[in-house]
Amino acid sequence: MTQPFIPSEDTTNEIAQHVTSLLQHIGEDPHREGLLKTPHRVGDALQFLTQGYQQDPEAILRSALFEEDYRQMVVVKDITFYSLCEHHMLPFFGKAHIAYIPNGKITGLSKIARVVDVFARRLQVQERLTTQIKECIQNTLNPMGVMVVIEAEHLCMQMRGVQKQHAITTTSDFTGAFNRSETREEFMNLIRG
Repeated sequence: MTQPFIPSEDTTNEIAQHVTSLLQHIGEDPHREGLLKTPHRVGDALQFLTQGYQQDPEAILRSALFEEDYRQMVVVKDITFYSLCEHHMLPFFGKAHIAYIPNGKITGLSKIARVVDVFARRLQVQERLTTQIKECIQNTLNPMGVMVVIEAEHLCMQMRGVQKQHAITTTSDFTGAFNRSETREEFMNLIRG
């Protein structure tokens, strides 16, 4: 079971001081009723949204590592994630689809979803997020291959800048057996089906 996240009160207070200043700089009154608790709420929220910095994704995978002579594709698709882009600190969110081909070891399926969360709960770019998930699974499980596909919407594109509300960004990365086009195609068919 996942432990509930508890923000550090000291960190919350430090962030709150900066948020109060930020509110003043944009022309708001941080002392008005609706904003009185906002700086502390932002402090707690930012700690929650970036808790991946304090977590070890490889340890998560190793916590449920099992010997198994299964050598076919294992696919976990439609893993919902939320992250903050490092360029504007605005959310991007979507789904990750992950496959690996075991080489004598498997991991608990929920651990794969947790690895996605660990890397998503850091300031990110989608391209790095894709590669970090792939490398973590490859380095920890040493499978015959890993493939990660991420589809996401970026609020920095939708709310500001080009303001394209329906744009979806897709990234992929793969190793080993997924270098073969037939294996990649099988994975893509499985996540679309």
